[in-house]
Amino acid sequence: MLKTKHYLTTISIVLLSFLMATGCDLLDVEEVIDPNNPSSAGVLNDATRGELQNMVTGLESRHRGYVANTTQLFGSFGRETWNFFASDPRFTIDWLGQETITEPYPNFFSSGGTYNTPYQAIKQANLLIGAVENTTTVTEAEANAYLGLAKTIKAFQYLIPLNGQYQNGIRIDVADPLNPGPFLSYDDALDEILALLDEAYNDLGNAPADLPFNLTDGFGEFESTDGLRQVNRAIKARASIYAEDFTGALDALDDSFMDLTAGEESMNRGVAHVYGNPPDSFNPLFYPLDANTNQIMVVHPSMIEDAEAGDLRVENKFFERTTPVSNSNVPEDAEYQDARFESNTSPIPYLRNEELILIYAEALAQRGQGTDFVDATAAINLIRETWDLTPVALATSDEIIDQVLFERRYSLWAEGGHRWIDARRYDRLDEIPNRYGRVFTQLARPTSETNWENQNN
Repeated sequence: MLKTKHYLTTISIVLLSFLMATGCDLLDVEEVIDPNNPSSAGVLNDATRGELQNMVTGLESRHRGYVANTTQLFGSFGRETWNFFASDPRFTIDWLGQETITEPYPNFFSSGGTYNTPYQAIKQANLLIGAVENTTTVTEAEANAYLGLAKTIKAFQYLIPLNGQYQNGIRIDVADPLNPGPFLSYDDALDEILALLDEAYNDLGNAPADLPFNLTDGFGEFESTDGLRQVNRAIKARASIYAEDFTGALDALDDSFMDLTAGEESMNRGVAHVYGNPPDSFNPLFYPLDANTNQIMVVHPSMIEDAEAGDLRVENKFFERTTPVSNSNVPEDAEYQDARFESNTSPIPYLRNEELILIYAEALAQRGQGTDFVDATAAINLIRETWDLTPVALATSDEIIDQVLFERRYSLWAEGGHRWIDARRYDRLDEIPNRYGRVFTQLARPTSETNWENQNN
């Protein structure tokens, strides 16, 4: 015991002498930046290329966060899907508007992925923008590539809460979380999103041909400055039809990756969110076929009932189960489930040529000049030819719009809630089958946002 005390005393004296000699202060601890989770302070001060790459990769990861909740919630509102998740009855009672749920309430059950999650991606994009604007490690041209990517993804992400909130509007200026900008109306928010896409497009136009960063395989052939510009214009085309700027949509399509060619390969050309084994994330929409489960997103029966005979989209996307799935809150079994994904690491497309062709047809029908109706009908028939359906003859704008909306139901099924959004755009929510519930118009503003407004205005 005495030897131990003597040994510890000796160590203490030596250590104290060393600290006095070197001027070290035990309380003066040097800040360490975690390279895997860099703080904003760490990357906003002359970030390295490696740190910028990490932020790009993080942005792509955040970019996919909305997929499951948006597809399931908006899909439920539009009766594209039922979500038979026995873990909580609110997935059917609340989402389908049953019992006393006459309209969405603030902090609507399991809706954060359509609001909070997109804003997390926007925050990541803002962090990347700030880092690029405060570093000397990249050239001005290279900086434009980073800025163009970040702003393009920001614009895409803004559309998600806007589609959920609709006439409630959303905040666009969220760069300072302690001093956010005002809520903008639906139309004003769309104007800001379109302007942001144009800003990003111009940034990319002043960037080098080869990107100074790496993207995932989800960008595929579009992993270049020109490719990102095409993706940017495709997103603008989508936003433009929401804004009812159909000439703007056609102009955007001219510079997008739209290809008026029939065939499954042509239809599926586009960009996707990628997934992988741990430590990456699995595809959140994959469910093993015919599995014995009470936790599954299923195909709404109306999708089968309203389908045309021989439509290959039905054959390719919907799997008829041997044993239907039931839910105690829905007095009807679900006989079909999603069959689009081969495995739990399959990519999930978020913007495809098929959508662009249908945007093209819709915009032509709305513009109605010269041969627009003929060209719109031809575009629709490219879709129908691909999926083994007979061509249609359409003569008026109304006929074309009716057909476009029908084709979008099947071509874009469960790709982010298009059916609900489309029905609302054309004041046709009453055409969505509301059996076993109600069809909502929009989500309620989150309580946290309302509280902030009340306390700061």
